Amino acid sequence: MQARKKYVLLGLCACCWLVLFYCGGGVQLRLLRLLTRHRSDILRPWPNWTDRAFLPRYAHLDELQTDPGSAESPRQRRQAWSTVYRDSRCRMDTCFDFSRCRRRGREGFRVYIYPAEKGDRVSESYRKILTSIAESRYYTPDPREACLFVLGIDTLDRDQLSGQFVPNMDERIRSFPSWNDGRNHLIFNLYSGTWPNYTEDLGFNVGQAILAKASLNTEHFRPGFDVSIPLFSKDHPQKGGERGWLLRNTTPPRRKYLLMFKGKRYLTGIGSDTRNALHHIHNGKDIVSLTTCRHGKDWEKHKDARCDHDNLEYERFDYQELLHNSTFCLVPRGRRLGSFRFLESLQAACIPVLLSNGWELPFSDVIQWNQAVIEGDERLLLQVPSTVRAVPNKRVLQLRQRTQMLWDAYFSSVDKIVLTTLEIIKDRVFSHVSRNRYMWNYLPGGLLVLPEFSTHLAHFPFYYLGLGVSPGHEFTAVIHAVSPLVSQSQPIMKLLQVVSRSKYCSQIIILWNSEKPPPSRSKWPPMPVPLVVTDGRRKTTSRFLPHVAIETEAVLSLDEDTVLLTSEVNFAFLVWRSFPDRIVGYPPRSHFWDPLKHAWGYTSKWTNEYSIVLTGAAFYHRYYNFLFSHYLPQSLRTLVDRTSNCEDILMNFLVSAATHLPPVKVAQRKQYKEVPPPQGTKSAPWANPEHFTQRQECVNTFASWFGYMPLVHSQLRLDPVLFKDQVSVLRKKYKDLERA
Repeated sequence: MQARKKYVLLGLCACCWLVLFYCGGGVQLRLLRLLTRHRSDILRPWPNWTDRAFLPRYAHLDELQTDPGSAESPRQRRQAWSTVYRDSRCRMDTCFDFSRCRRRGREGFRVYIYPAEKGDRVSESYRKILTSIAESRYYTPDPREACLFVLGIDTLDRDQLSGQFVPNMDERIRSFPSWNDGRNHLIFNLYSGTWPNYTEDLGFNVGQAILAKASLNTEHFRPGFDVSIPLFSKDHPQKGGERGWLLRNTTPPRRKYLLMFKGKRYLTGIGSDTRNALHHIHNGKDIVSLTTCRHGKDWEKHKDARCDHDNLEYERFDYQELLHNSTFCLVPRGRRLGSFRFLESLQAACIPVLLSNGWELPFSDVIQWNQAVIEGDERLLLQVPSTVRAVPNKRVLQLRQRTQMLWDAYFSSVDKIVLTTLEIIKDRVFSHVSRNRYMWNYLPGGLLVLPEFSTHLAHFPFYYLGLGVSPGHEFTAVIHAVSPLVSQSQPIMKLLQVVSRSKYCSQIIILWNSEKPPPSRSKWPPMPVPLVVTDGRRKTTSRFLPHVAIETEAVLSLDEDTVLLTSEVNFAFLVWRSFPDRIVGYPPRSHFWDPLKHAWGYTSKWTNEYSIVLTGAAFYHRYYNFLFSHYLPQSLRTLVDRTSNCEDILMNFLVSAATHLPPVKVAQRKQYKEVPPPQGTKSAPWANPEHFTQRQECVNTFASWFGYMPLVHSQLRLDPVLFKDQVSVLRKKYKDLERA
């Protein structure tokens, strides 16, 4: 009986256990997961602050950028964003009409600006953007020719509290006949959202338009479609801009201060957590991290216990002095992800240390930012000092040099920012003929390397040294002829004989710009190299056209009255092969600043210093012909053709702007002189009294277009080893040239 009771009791226990297992298993599993999750939270390691790939595992970027006092959750923010950017999955192949751009090949890339409506207010920054487009080689006044459309309405500031906010945008843009839900449209924006969250809401539906936007979040950025641009101030120059502050080969690479920041501190709202913590790394010695809460109308109402002390410390240091003397510059996020500090740091060669989680860096499609900046994590601020201290001097110098290259190439002016944006879009449209990453990230930068010429690095003079290749061993002589051939004793006949005897000469091209037709081939002397006579169409700029007949890398540009020896030609060519990215020649000129006239001057006086080598007798790379014809605006080329003057000065401006280097002068047996023309022939241009005045005006016109003076002075002259030495002529390689 007792045994039966035992079995009954055991059976009841088994039944109860089964009931609990099937009915209460969910509770047990939840408890188990809670316990294991709690344990894993304790044991998991903190990520490396430089590894951005680990960030989403610990906190969503939207959560980090949301003010704790805000009632809007990250999910609500994402939903709000998706309602504004309904075409968030746009790509070039789904939201762009390529047919509008490929009607005339790459020449079909034209940009149209909608005319401004009466009463519209346009900010200074947006006016500069529109001016840059209107003065570019891509602008068209005809919307039927356009590949890309830009709004005439100012869209830069979309903060509803701003005085520059334009209302009723949806209604206005839908009235544009070419809007087509934004397809093939480009919208520029610097400020979006408003207090307190500063979301990326522009306040209107951009549809399928491309966004060129500052402070773009990586989650909202549409790769290969949108373009992230830098945040720049209204005072950013239209053209040119100041040069970077790093001098060549500056040593030691480190400066007085290791790390610096000086800027606003936000007491509440988004972005306040990051800047409120910056005082923790300040030591007042090699790390200066200063913030002030003295900004805004009501700052005293909201100031905290640290405000007064921070404000006093803030006044102790001058911002410009810190910027000039710091190795690294903190660039923390502000209300938005971007900051003015970014461009300021680049210009100052102060390596930016970014504290802005989720920021899509400017022109990230093409620029390799890991070679110029250090990307940090807002949550790991205390690791920043030890991290920058560990960067070796060699790496510091590399980073600083790259900041200067990027600043000069893409960010020093509004013109460069806008043109870089257009070139990136153009490369997407014509992806089969586009720049590679190397072209974008090495001197002279993507704006001066035109893929229409070639997509191979070895075809450009800037990359020979880096690739370890040498230019070719032959040259093509291009002689600019303006006088009719009336005598066999004219200077051009002797010049043909001198040049053709050079063992490096491949062919000679005569660019016929005379009013009379060219003579037949029988009138020209016999020569050991091919001779081609081509019509110059009586345009002065035709001497720099990219003639298809030029097959060599080196071009020897000559005026018809140039007087040279064959040995001088040979020596100059060998010098050019050592400097293939520069103009190498004989007759020098110089520029100077006239403080009385507040203008640039031009001089032909023979001095120890020069900045121009005239192309009447000079070698250069044939790519510069292509750059001259396709990069420079039509207005400058028209000026040259109208005056029949200054084409040589303009070519020197162009080459120095691309290389940041002066031309190279080589030795000459006699000083270069303009020979009076034979009787009965057209007088030389230099004989005109207005010739010199025109050249003075040209220098200032060209400097105005470039936005700065690109010409660089030099005192270098290259001579043969035994030039004018008191030794036997038999020992000299260039006997006629080196004769004492």
